[in-house]
Amino acid sequence: MDFGNLGFVVAGLIVGFIVGMTGVGGGSLMTPILLWFGINPATAVGTDLLYAAITKSGGVLVHKKNKNIDWKITGWLTLGSVPAVLLTLWFLSSLGEAPDALNLVIKQALGVVLLLTALAIFFKKQLLAFAQKHAGDHYHLSDSKLSALTVLTGLILGTMVALTSIGAGALGTVALFILYPFLATKRLIGTEIAHAVPLTLVAGLGHASMGNMDWHLLGWLLLGSLPGIYVGSHLTGRVSDGVLRPCLAAMLGMIGYKLAF
Repeated sequence: MDFGNLGFVVAGLIVGFIVGMTGVGGGSLMTPILLWFGINPATAVGTDLLYAAITKSGGVLVHKKNKNIDWKITGWLTLGSVPAVLLTLWFLSSLGEAPDALNLVIKQALGVVLLLTALAIFFKKQLLAFAQKHAGDHYHLSDSKLSALTVLTGLILGTMVALTSIGAGALGTVALFILYPFLATKRLIGTEIAHAVPLTLVAGLGHASMGNMDWHLLGWLLLGSLPGIYVGSHLTGRVSDGVLRPCLAAMLGMIGYKLAF
């Protein structure tokens, strides 16, 4: 193993550890790290998407066993996100003959989505408190309207994820909580993860078909991240959430600002 590959294993270990402790930060950390290693934006996004699909699959099995998934909500989200992914991939493939333009679009989108993710993480408690406070007087929506809004949310998430590999985690969780404020937190998280797997898998395979994939890199990242997630999940709560989230949000905000501007 050379030092370059060792660096990818360590990156996977660190990201896996943070994801295990906080439940967020996978794509929003991994893609910028890959850019820092000199991986071009399109390959970084494509590789990270399949990395996310594989690492989150284990979470789906656990949440399914514990009955923490609302499959109806997952279905409505997927109805919006998968077509959005296919349309976005078609748009990106049209830029395939101009790789500089493709990488520029992905890099700019990454910056914007990272900034939004940073805000979602930093203000998560305030957003959740607002949703719960007004759940009784602002959420009298018919089932059809709620389903339509859920499909629209999936469409937005699908577009962001196909462009950047980011958005299904922190942004998806906050969006679901606003739409379904009475849904138990563990079911909300389980539902978001269940939706993220097909979303990232379809997007990742689409990028792979366009050549935006490094299979060896994916293997080295998984080699580090799987034990990292295991260790991090057992240390959840050891470090105050009030310390972890602002630090994570500040780091993502700085990376996003640099990429966008």
